Amino acid sequence: MTPDQQQSVARGRQLQYFTVFYNCLEASVALIAGTASGSISLLGFGLDSLIEVTSGGAMLLRLRDATFERAALRITGWCFILLATYIALDSATMLWNHAEAAHSTAGIVVAAASVIVMPLLARAKRKVAANLASNAMRVDSRQADFCAYLSAILLAGLALNAALGWWWADPAAALAMVPIIAREGINALKGQQCSDCGCHT
Repeated sequence: MTPDQQQSVARGRQLQYFTVFYNCLEASVALIAGTASGSISLLGFGLDSLIEVTSGGAMLLRLRDATFERAALRITGWCFILLATYIALDSATMLWNHAEAAHSTAGIVVAAASVIVMPLLARAKRKVAANLASNAMRVDSRQADFCAYLSAILLAGLALNAALGWWWADPAAALAMVPIIAREGINALKGQQCSDCGCHT
């Protein structure tokens, strides 16, 4: 391993430790606020944060041992597929039952914070991924991008519900997350398959 790669590994570990810490905090706020307000999009956002914690832990293992690359991608991919299924079913149930979510100031704050933090984190991870030629790290950087998209969707749904009383905005926002989540899960699994042949996409 070259000195530049060693430096990238150290930088990658710092980013993953921050990812785990931030997403634990994000998940705690989102899940508590989502449970209190009955917001399925907040609950889905909190579960996504827990998935990112899992992925961050997997990436820490990958940074210690490059042979963990395929396993890290596989773990991430299947977690996203399960999350997409959960959100789709619960959101559809809320819309069918006309279940209204209460206003959540805490949810709006955590979503707004993530809109700012996640793009910066994604950019830093992409640089490390390029230096290490790591497909798993690249997919992990996409998760941070993806979290920023979810944050913006969540923020819009919560704001519309709070400002205009559009009860359907919350489950609709959650449903809007589903194809993004599912696509990232499929892409992660495809990345795992691609790494079998030794290529990087």
